[in-house]
Amino acid sequence: MPTITKKTKASVPALTIFRFSHRGVKDYAELLQHYLRTFRMRQPLVVRLTGFSPRSVAKWSEGVPPSPKQEKALVEMDRLLDGLSRVLESKQIAHWLKAPNPAFDGSTPIQVVERGEIDRIWHMLYDIESGQPG
Repeated sequence: MPTITKKTKASVPALTIFRFSHRGVKDYAELLQHYLRTFRMRQPLVVRLTGFSPRSVAKWSEGVPPSPKQEKALVEMDRLLDGLSRVLESKQIAHWLKAPNPAFDGSTPIQVVERGEIDRIWHMLYDIESGQPG
């Protein structure tokens, strides 16, 4: 009787590129320190913006690289911070994210993000930057 063998793909090392060097940092620990210094973003706010556990964020702050899914969430958060810093002072962003906003029916921007409605923030930023009435 012939033996059945399962074919497996050869393991190819993944090319990893640190996607946040534009922030002037070299690893995830420095990136989180940058967010704290520049945007006054403490760990609980990073947890809420990325949707990952406090333990995951703590590991990143120790320099452990995130998974691809976690890195995608960090990239999305980073883009949001860039967008917000075009219309707000960087040090005011954390406060703005936690403050109720009439543009979001009294919800805080962080609640809007947590509900998966980040597009509402992007629309607001577009309106502000283009001079469109809200």
